[in-house]
Parts: sequence; C-alpha cells; structure tokens
Amino acid sequence: MTTRTTTTPPQQQRSRTLTGPGLVLLAVVVLLGIRLVTPSVGNAGLPDVVQDFLTLAISVVVESLPFVVLGIVLSIVVEVWVPQGALERVLPSRPMPRRAVISLIGMLFPVCECGNVPLARGLMLRGFTPAEAVTFLVAAPILNPLVIVSTAQAFGWSGWILPVRIVGGFVVANLVGWIVAAHRRPADLLLPAFEARCRAAVGAVAPRNRWRESAAQFGGETATMMPALFVGAGLAAAIQVAVPRSTLVAIGSNPVLSVLAMMLLAMTVSLCSNVDAFFALSFASTFLPGAITAFLIIGPIIDVKMIALLRTTFRTRFLVLLSVVCVLFAAAVGLVMNVLV
Repeated sequence: MTTRTTTTPPQQQRSRTLTGPGLVLLAVVVLLGIRLVTPSVGNAGLPDVVQDFLTLAISVVVESLPFVVLGIVLSIVVEVWVPQGALERVLPSRPMPRRAVISLIGMLFPVCECGNVPLARGLMLRGFTPAEAVTFLVAAPILNPLVIVSTAQAFGWSGWILPVRIVGGFVVANLVGWIVAAHRRPADLLLPAFEARCRAAVGAVAPRNRWRESAAQFGGETATMMPALFVGAGLAAAIQVAVPRSTLVAIGSNPVLSVLAMMLLAMTVSLCSNVDAFFALSFASTFLPGAITAFLIIGPIIDVKMIALLRTTFRTRFLVLLSVVCVLFAAAVGLVMNVLV
C-alpha cells in the first residue's frame, strides 16, 4: 500500500498567514479606500457615525505614520550603523546617572511617541537594558525638541504648564526606569520572541552587508509596527465616536474631575505629542492648568494607540505597571497644580 503525501499549495499557505494583524491591516486599507474614493458621499451613503470613525482613524494614522517610519529608520541607524561601543562610551557607568542621561537623549530626536517604540526596540537589540530603553521611551516624546517648541508656542510660561511638563516628563521616565531596574528579572517584562531576538543580536557578529541588514530590519519592524498602529488608530476612533467630548468638557472647572477628564481625553484621542499642545490649548479657557498639564504628560505615554504599539514588545504586566505609575503621577501633578497655581 502506498501513502500519498499532500502538499499545501502556495496560495493556501499565503492565505493562512493572512490572519490577525494582517486582516486588520487589510480591513483598514479597504476602509481608507472607501473614504478616499467617496469624499462627497453624504448621509445617503455611509452613516454619520461610520464617516466620523473613518475620519478619526485616518487622521490618527496620517498623523502618526511619518513618525513611525522615522523611528524605524533611526532604530536601524542605532542598531546597524552606529559602531558598537560608541554610545556606551559617552554614557555614565552607574545605573541611575546613566538612565538620567538616556532620558535626555530624546532632545536629540524629533520623534513622537509612535516612532520611539521602534527606536527603543533598537536600543535593546543593541544591548541596552529594558530599564534604560523604557526610560528613553517614556521621556523622549515629552522632551524632544518639537514638543518643547510646540508647547512653548501654545502656552509660553502661562500657568507653569511648559516647565512642569518638561520636568514631569523627566521625573516620571526615571521613576519608571528605576521600577523596571528594581524588577528581579527585567527581561521577563519583554515578550519571549523579542527577548530571544535581543539575546541573539547581542551575541551576533557585525553584519557583513549593512545595507542588506538595514533593508531586512526595516521590513521586519514595519511588519511589526504598522498593524499595531492601525489597530490603535481604530480603537482610538471607536472610543471617540462612542464617548461624546461634550461630556468631558462639562466637568472642566472641577479641580479633581477636570484632571481625570483631561487624562481620559488624552488616552482616547491618541494625538501625536508634537501637536497635542495646540489641541490642549482649545480647552485652556474651560479647564484648569493642572488638568491641561496632566493631559500633556499622560498623552504621549499612555493612549490606546501607544498601548497597541507597546504590545509588540512588552508583556501585559509591564503595560499595567506603566499605566498605573504614569496615571498616578500625572494625576498627582495635575491636582497639585490646581491647588497651587
């Protein structure tokens, strides 16, 4: 009796891979196509709620996409092109001063929170510890030059919003970095696949063809980051459609509720940190300075888009830890400012 071995056709193999993020990516592309080819469709076409969802989702993607790509490119530069030891030599050897300097490196990169995720991944692939990469990840979207300039343009020194945002970003980044460093095994906070990739990268010899290595790295990081960006944009749009913004604005004069409302707003609208100050400025007449500052601190660190991007690298336990620490810190800063300012 002979046994026949069956082979799966290439078409079926490819179709089986189109699951999960791939399906989400395909769905978003289809929605983008519908929205772009039917710009004049009114109520007779798509329902208003669907049009609002598409508009919001597209705006988040369009706003974030250039910075994600820039972050991927910078991560490739750091991982592939910067010689081993070049960064490490200029950093302090003691852990706390080292993390403090790393948190200020964000001033050199005009990348918002979306692009800092692949850049932090590149630092860990280069051999930086999770605590050091997380310190950079939290600080950079607040301390980068474009964010500082845009916040200064929007608020100047009014209400101490600008200096408190800068100092608050530095402090919370180093606080999170210290907590991660105190973990008995910080590598447990990473996804197993990425942790294994970091171990392999640290022990590997320098690539013989850096251009080929860069292209492969760009393809891999893009395949990881883009579906997460689209998922996050879709979630942010869905939340904004479901929760009326007028409900949040109605409680803007309460010292406590205004802080909580603006933080909730920051976590749902998923704005790029390079432009969030101008968005917050529209609420300055109805919300207290502490609420505005809490918005500007928590937004670049924790929002639904950022959570989706962080999920490509970190375990859920880290996301919970990061969210709790940063939410409590931003709320405390906002409440203190509402009392003192």
